[in-house]
Amino acid sequence: NKTRRVAERFDWVHGVDRLQIAQRLNAQRPAHAAPLNVCIQVRVADEPTKGGIEPADLPALASEVAALERLRLRGLMCLPPESEDHELQRSWFRRLRELMEALNTQGLSLDTLSMGMSGDFETAIEEGATHVRIGTALFGERSR
Repeated sequence: NKTRRVAERFDWVHGVDRLQIAQRLNAQRPAHAAPLNVCIQVRVADEPTKGGIEPADLPALASEVAALERLRLRGLMCLPPESEDHELQRSWFRRLRELMEALNTQGLSLDTLSMGMSGDFETAIEEGATHVRIGTALFGERSR
């Protein structure tokens, strides 16, 4: 229900994980606006509480999203589980980078990796992150 407002008001969407959402955003993007930049959300770890497409299904979705006229597929996004194990974190971020590289070898021109949060952004940057979400580091914990 929120896709119309997003398509009309924003320049980026980092969490597309279904073709139906991409198609709605595409149809609802105003003709006068530049194409909407999107990242496909990928599930890099088996965590049932997080959204995202399975890596095996990514090439088909990426191809379909890239073909939509009012969207511009820019890259991939992930929200891996929190972990104190930096090598485990690194493996998830590396996996997303490798998925983007594989899509680029198939003809896409992706340039964005949206990955890393306040607790793991350094590792994400080391693995190629171009966008990080560091609200907690800047503003502190959310009040409940």
